[in-house]
Amino acid sequence: LVNQLPEANLILLRHLFGVLHHIEQNSGVNQMNAFNLALCIAPNMLWLPSPTGPEEESRSTKKVALLVQFLIENSEEIFGGDIASLF
Repeated sequence: LVNQLPEANLILLRHLFGVLHHIEQNSGVNQMNAFNLALCIAPNMLWLPSPTGPEEESRSTKKVALLVQFLIENSEEIFGGDIASLF
């Protein structure tokens, strides 16, 4: 799916997840592992198109957080092993 994104979107995601992956690699110092980063970032990345109840919103946020965590943990495989070269 990532390869089907428009070029500009793919570049933006590579940079965003490159930064998040870099932060996660230093979690021993900064306490920001992939799970913690995902909880902070996920609510700002994807959301439901129409207002829903708190339960549905909570389920949606958890699903997005799991996706973001997966993307952080696997960013080198998803976006290319040279993701560190973005810095």
